[in-house]
Amino acid sequence: MLTIIMECRDNEAELAQTLSALVSGAVEGVVRDVIVLDHGSRDGSSEVADAAGCRFLTSWDMKDVVGSARGDWLLLLEPGARPMSGWVDAVVDHVAVNRNPAQFLGSRSHRRPFFQRLARRRAPLEQGYLVSKRQASAAVRTGMTLADIATGAGVRRLAVELVPAWVAKAMRAEIG
Repeated sequence: MLTIIMECRDNEAELAQTLSALVSGAVEGVVRDVIVLDHGSRDGSSEVADAAGCRFLTSWDMKDVVGSARGDWLLLLEPGARPMSGWVDAVVDHVAVNRNPAQFLGSRSHRRPFFQRLARRRAPLEQGYLVSKRQASAAVRTGMTLADIATGAGVRRLAVELVPAWVAKAMRAEIG
């Protein structure tokens, strides 16, 4: 039913966090496959993806990636993003009655400072992007990124929060 797609570059730790948050979807049979599109990682990203059973691609055409997805719906995420408890039910409920793309709610516990929120535009994938494979196939062009796909209009909100990837990246920067 659902294919998860992520782009990464040296995001081993963040990739592991996101994949662990997706386990409940795989156990419930909602996640059919996970595709990781790599931009030249030099860390253990490929090993993390392989251990989790993901397809790890180092060269691709986005049209081919979308076409090869096993799910009827695509969930585009940034490495480090973590859907919160209840995400599987929210996605299943959405795809059962909607055809429009959707995004998760922003995490109330993980918000940028007020002036940062005013000064910068939110990244297209900061709250994930759920889109039907049919809609993505119609919109995707050679050379596009996942963020390019996620700029479509008519987005609904899922009734569950997503901890954005920048939280995991900020934590890694504090530690390292």
